[in-house]
Amino acid sequence: MQSSSVAGIILAAGKGTRMKSDLPKGLHRVCGLPMVEHVGRAIRASGVSRPIVVIGHGGEAMKAELGDGYDYVWQREQLGTGHAALMASEALAGYEGPVIVASGDTPMLQADTFDELIKAHQTAGAVATLATSLVDNPHGYGRIVRGDEGEFLKIVEQKDTNDEQNALREVNAALYIFDSKTLFRILPTLKNSNAQGEYYLTDVLETVVAEGGKVVAKIFDNPDILAGVNDRWQLAQLDREMRLRVIKQHAINGVTFLDLDSVSIGVDVTIGLDTVIEPQTILVGNTSIGAGCRIGPFTRIEDSRIGDKSSIVASYLDTAVVGSSVWVGPWAHLRPKSNIGDGTKIGNFVEIKNATLAPGAKVNHLSYVGDATVGARSNIGAGTITCNYDGFSKSQTIIGADAFVGSNSTLVAPVSIGNGAFVAAGSVITNEVPADAMAFGRARQENKEGRAAQWRKLKSELKQGK
Repeated sequence: MQSSSVAGIILAAGKGTRMKSDLPKGLHRVCGLPMVEHVGRAIRASGVSRPIVVIGHGGEAMKAELGDGYDYVWQREQLGTGHAALMASEALAGYEGPVIVASGDTPMLQADTFDELIKAHQTAGAVATLATSLVDNPHGYGRIVRGDEGEFLKIVEQKDTNDEQNALREVNAALYIFDSKTLFRILPTLKNSNAQGEYYLTDVLETVVAEGGKVVAKIFDNPDILAGVNDRWQLAQLDREMRLRVIKQHAINGVTFLDLDSVSIGVDVTIGLDTVIEPQTILVGNTSIGAGCRIGPFTRIEDSRIGDKSSIVASYLDTAVVGSSVWVGPWAHLRPKSNIGDGTKIGNFVEIKNATLAPGAKVNHLSYVGDATVGARSNIGAGTITCNYDGFSKSQTIIGADAFVGSNSTLVAPVSIGNGAFVAAGSVITNEVPADAMAFGRARQENKEGRAAQWRKLKSELKQGK
């Protein structure tokens, strides 16, 4: 039973045959979020505390993706939208207020959309209210049929239209609000005598009219916010539209974008003032970018936090924390649990994983630092590798502050290098290096005078068959 003044049902049980996908239709993403989650966020923002999601095809995947913020009911057989809405009746037992019914494939819906619909419904004292829009190409949509005085009469689905109805431009947006008692009284009486052999939710409206109840068809001026997705092309179009909407809002708030067409920003991403987003940059998940940053080009950042005045160039960050005034890239990879301190430098072709770098540390070239701690101001030379895995478990490498690790060194964990210690280039370090010590973990160089000339002569004679 709902405790809020308005209940909400999201229909998300359909397979979406035209999507040509094993993934449930509502889980296809627009601007980084599943379509059904976009709908859920909007409906919650309008006052519905726990929307009911009707699930069917891929229902367990739907529940796993959306989590605990919803109540779920099953539609085991996909018998139409009317049958799907009926599945929510038990979850709303005892509730007698208005109920919103929305489609899980309409990701452009906003809280204002629901607020307008609720207001129109309450102002008119209607039994049912539906959202409609006027479109240039109504193909595929249910047509709104009105009477001589403009009153709503019924909705005719595309496959059931005659020539006159097919020419109508006002279409159903698959967004409704009903008196819940009336809705759940009529739903069990629906018939499936239509071209699809399904129970249509829209037939409830025709029944209300036949009973003398008031149905309001609220025309929304912007049809884009009501747009649904039936195939991958429509998905791509709405993704682009929402992406540009998100970018526009960031730009208005003081962020510079150098190429609108190649940048993608997720709806949960935050970006600080005077940051510049360069071409081919993707920011998704719970990512936050500080002020005065340079991000891109050719950069993807997921679920990461970047401090102020940092530059991330041509790199991939996944669940990383980067401080302020940090340089990353080009072609660096920060994997989960990378914690990069202020003023740090992560250079080209460097990979960091589950490692903490204290402020001022430098890993400038061609290195792997995994399961490690690097102290403040320490320098990790080119080609340095932390050998963190022995085939069975991961071990830690601890490098103190102000340490210097020479190029092409191999640090075999578990191992520690003390504050101020030096590791000679080309060393293999397997034991502790005390503070301020200098470690050599390589064979001593030996020169053989004239040996190279002898080798060349031997090879030349063999080649000539001597």
